[in-house]
Amino acid sequence: MAVLWRDGSGTVSEVSEGLEADIAYSTVLTMLRTLETKGHVRHVQEGKAFRYFPETAPEEEGGTALDRLLSKIYQGSRELLVTRLLADEDVSTDELHRIRELLDNRIEELER
Repeated sequence: MAVLWRDGSGTVSEVSEGLEADIAYSTVLTMLRTLETKGHVRHVQEGKAFRYFPETAPEEEGGTALDRLLSKIYQGSRELLVTRLLADEDVSTDELHRIRELLDNRIEELER
């Protein structure tokens, strides 16, 4: 989906080339067909190939993906998820300060 969102559309070959991982053409085709069955993409005939288009916006899918991650990996605990994210050694002090500010703002909103 990230390739389709970034590029606006793509054939199986274009999507495959746009992926960072080396994934077989047949695997990309299967993933696109599955996404189409679920209503996330659509296709149009373009010569001998199909051109796939995203039917959902990234912000729509981001929430559901995060919800699945939270539910399946972190047993619904936002605290465990945030703890894992903050434990990453690559998190800079500046980023931690921005996160703290976001948390402070959210706490203020909830306490009103």
